[in-house]
Amino acid sequence: MSVLTWWWIAFIVIFLIVYVIDMYATGHRHEEISIKSSLSWTALWISIALLFGLAIFLFFPQNPGTDAKTSTEMGIKFISGYLTEYSLSVDNLFVFIMIFSMMAINKENQPRLLKLGILISIVLRVLFIFLGMSLLQKFEWLIYLFGLLLVWTAFKMLFSKEEDTVNPQTNILYKLASKLFPIDPDVHSPKFFTKINGKTHLTMIFLCLLVLGSTNILFSMDSIPAIIGVIGETDVLDLAEKNFLAISSNVFAVMGLVSLFFALKGIMGMFRFLKHGVCFILFFIGAKMLLGWYEPIAKFFNDYSWISLAIILFTLLFSIIISKVISEEVDDGKEIEEKLEETEK
Repeated sequence: MSVLTWWWIAFIVIFLIVYVIDMYATGHRHEEISIKSSLSWTALWISIALLFGLAIFLFFPQNPGTDAKTSTEMGIKFISGYLTEYSLSVDNLFVFIMIFSMMAINKENQPRLLKLGILISIVLRVLFIFLGMSLLQKFEWLIYLFGLLLVWTAFKMLFSKEEDTVNPQTNILYKLASKLFPIDPDVHSPKFFTKINGKTHLTMIFLCLLVLGSTNILFSMDSIPAIIGVIGETDVLDLAEKNFLAISSNVFAVMGLVSLFFALKGIMGMFRFLKHGVCFILFFIGAKMLLGWYEPIAKFFNDYSWISLAIILFTLLFSIIISKVISEEVDDGKEIEEKLEETEK
């Protein structure tokens, strides 16, 4: 087997172990998980992802005939991709919370829906990455289309509110399902389908799953161009290596989100300006892709890929620090928290 195949095996084994542990730890507790415990689990999953990136940086073999050391390039690209996708995943998690509150999903059903939502997200991202990387390999001009999409997404995110994009009443799958089947009036039912008077009824958590699934498609449309912009630009790596980095960094980014979910109510303030940071990261990646036609700029970022990593890392840290320093009486995090409390009641 090739060296890359062994790395694939290592990644899959680590993912399965982490996923099973995370699902068990969050699904087999009778009491509510504390913020401290949730943050501890989240820190553990982040550490595992960063250690995996460090292992790539130190031990991935160099391709013969290349000027740059492949392990260094792959390590930097993995960390850059992971940080970008993790920041997007955390921002998307806020949208999941908003969906739960708008659809009155009680706290007992939320973890189960979140786990299914994450599985859907993983499947969609893997499929879109293979498709996007393959298309980019054949049609290089698509890099500029992806760049435009990221710049547009950055401005759209900056000037829009989550409520404008996640309203279940306007979701096409929600409307179609509710027209085809009657709805169970018990909004707290833990089942996807129920039988009432011999007729199959849809429950609210099934409709919520449809909304999460369709929302995940929109998320993937944003995150896949971003990971392609981070990883797909380098000439040092071949298509197989780029696919490995894009998929592994994406999957690691969504691992541990179930644990983080339980902590968000207590740390909303830490992420109040995260959306602004994510918007800047998307704009930076998109602008870099658009300016790739100018050879000096393309060569600069290709030779000094660590600069992109530094900008992404600094942006995330700055957005968290400024969220902590600047306080407002009313902010998005507090509004979401209040809606969650109303749902739990």
